Amino acid sequence: MRTPILMALMAAVAVPTMAQAQSAAEVRHSQRELREERRDLRDAQRYGSARDVRNAREDVRDARREVREDWRDYRRTHRDVYRRPAYVGPRGYVYRPVNVGYRFQPAYYHSRYYIADPWRYRLPAASGYNRWVRYGNDAVLVNVRTGRVITVNNSFFW
Repeated sequence: MRTPILMALMAAVAVPTMAQAQSAAEVRHSQRELREERRDLRDAQRYGSARDVRNAREDVRDARREVREDWRDYRRTHRDVYRRPAYVGPRGYVYRPVNVGYRFQPAYYHSRYYIADPWRYRLPAASGYNRWVRYGNDAVLVNVRTGRVITVNNSFFW
C-alpha cells in the first residue's frame, strides 16, 4: 500500500518540473521560428512579389504574437521572479507613465536602477549605451547618453 502512495507523490512532484522545462523549450522554439520568419521576410522583400512580402509580414506578426504569449505564460507561472521590493525613486520622485522618446533626467537611469540581468526577466539584451532600467513597476530601455526611452514594458513587475 505504501508503494503506490509514494509513486503518486513522486509523480505529482515531477509533473510541474517537466511542464516548466517544456515551457522554456517552447519559448526557444518560438524565438527560433520568429528568426526564420524574419529571414523569410527579408528574402521576400529582396526577391519576391508584393503578395510574398504581405504573406511574410503576416507570418512575422504571427510569430511575434506566439513569442509574446509564451513570455506571458512564463511570467504567469514564475510570479516570484517578477515580484520586486517597493520602488524608491530619486528625491522628488513622482511616477508618471512614459512613452517611447521621453527623456529621463540622469538620476532616473543611474546604475542603482539598472536591471543587471535582463535574461532573468526574459528581456532582450541591451547593447551599446542602452540599459534596462526599473522605473516604478515598469521596465524601460533607456539610452544612457541621451536619456531617451527606447522601449517601455508597462506594469512589468508585480
